[in-house]
Amino acid sequence: MSAWWSAWLADGAGGFAWPALLLLIPLPWLVWRFAPPLRARGAALRMPAGTPLATLAASGSAGRGAGMPWLLWLAWALLCVAAARPQQLGEPVAPPQSARDLMLAVDLSVSMGEEDMLIGRRVVDRLTAAKAVIADFLERRDGDRIGLVVFGQRAYAMTPMTRDRASVEQQLEDTVVGLVGRETAIGDAIGLSVKRLQQQPQGQRVLILLTDGVNNAGQLSPLKAAELARDADVRVHTIAFGSDEGALSVFGFRMPLGGEPMIDEAVLREIADMTGGRAFRARDTAELAGIYAEIDRLEPVELPGPQLRPRIERYPVPLAAAAVVALLALLPWRRWRGRGDGNDGGGDVAEVAR
Repeated sequence: MSAWWSAWLADGAGGFAWPALLLLIPLPWLVWRFAPPLRARGAALRMPAGTPLATLAASGSAGRGAGMPWLLWLAWALLCVAAARPQQLGEPVAPPQSARDLMLAVDLSVSMGEEDMLIGRRVVDRLTAAKAVIADFLERRDGDRIGLVVFGQRAYAMTPMTRDRASVEQQLEDTVVGLVGRETAIGDAIGLSVKRLQQQPQGQRVLILLTDGVNNAGQLSPLKAAELARDADVRVHTIAFGSDEGALSVFGFRMPLGGEPMIDEAVLREIADMTGGRAFRARDTAELAGIYAEIDRLEPVELPGPQLRPRIERYPVPLAAAAVVALLALLPWRRWRGRGDGNDGGGDVAEVAR
């Protein structure tokens, strides 16, 4: 025990949960020193010699200077140490936490202003519908690092990777159609997202790209950007968003508005296949919400959390030592010593408290 105690103190990582209880250690000595001695004024109490109480009385009657038996005093001190709950800090551990690094790339080209979506019974444009669905998606992404890239004629990083989901949601809410140009630079959006995600650990990089058009601007072609994403271990999920042929969905019925499909679904599927992601098609707000719910169910990546040092309770050691010392103190030492000397233990009775 002494070796453990020395190592515990030398480590500097120990302590007591209730150190005030250590002040009780001198209490028996204070009582013995300052309380008036208990003396019987009548007949003496007699008991057989050799019993623990007789031994205690004999040790106590040896004189005021002998004081309390030292073994009992030591047992009391160990009990006080155990009651103070000695603790030691364990090795640092980092409990895992579920999280992913998600980059959201949202199309702000002029076609996202087409009003062919419904929220409730209200007809809204595609960007408004996307904002509502993505905001709900962000509410479920506790612990993730999320970034936002918007693109039109060029790609622009709105927010860096952050755990502040409210900031990402606010930045998305402030965007408007045509903010970064009227055209659609899908390749540049993927390239910029890959550049930002490369700063994050491998195996945790995910890009969710939402667009309603075809690539008709920018420096990078979509497939070249997909190669960069694959080499950087970025998984890209693509969402083709918009009604078929500009059809408006009203209470389950499709109402053609004219025009030709403007979404290059084949290229979006190829991007997803090249990077290990999935390609989705959303024709209305309900389908878009279902797609983000499915992405939300992707297996999370375990990240190490903040390091913690667990507290290890050490009170059983002084508690067990106190029990052993107390038992030793109550043994009939005078009786055993008398037998060794050929004495019968000093008679049949011992007088206590004359």
